[in-house]
Amino acid sequence: MSDRLRPQGYGTGEYEEKRSRFIGEIWPVSDEEQAKALIAQVKKHYPDARHHCWAWVMPDGACRWSDDGEPGGTAGGPIANILKGGTVYGVLCVVTRYFGGTLLGSGGLVRAYSKAAALALADAGTEPDPEKTVLTISCPWDSLDKAHRLLRQQEGVLLASDYESDPTQAILTAELLSDRAEDFLMQLKNATAGRAGLQ
Repeated sequence: MSDRLRPQGYGTGEYEEKRSRFIGEIWPVSDEEQAKALIAQVKKHYPDARHHCWAWVMPDGACRWSDDGEPGGTAGGPIANILKGGTVYGVLCVVTRYFGGTLLGSGGLVRAYSKAAALALADAGTEPDPEKTVLTISCPWDSLDKAHRLLRQQEGVLLASDYESDPTQAILTAELLSDRAEDFLMQLKNATAGRAGLQ
């Protein structure tokens, strides 16, 4: 059983310290382009805010963050630590700051950005994120329908089909829950008399 988590949906939380407002927002994301579009949307929604600090952890574990003008290591990194510490994947968190006129110092900034991110994550809620496996399958033409049917039965997702590289077979790229991949391959080999399998 995987201990990975993903956000259930959008979440928000607000924290105030010495009149500075920190507005945290969380979204599930599947890729960097989606995350970048959401960051741009937040900046447009709060155009008069001083900072829009963010962090994301992609489904593959890739993590990036930005302090957006705050002292290095006081904003984006702490937000990322909240996400990674909670083993949350496929997630973007943006914390927007309205400056209240009083400098908070490094410790105060780390605490405020962390708190806003944690509040937003709690509001979004999390759920188990089962690990998935991507398979590249070689399949004879006359067994293509069987492969598609077995993939649907295992609730797999066909990511790509290559019908041109090899004249004798199709090359399918599919994603399945990791605990179903072995069963799918065994059924596929049985259904095709051993002629289909991993490339």
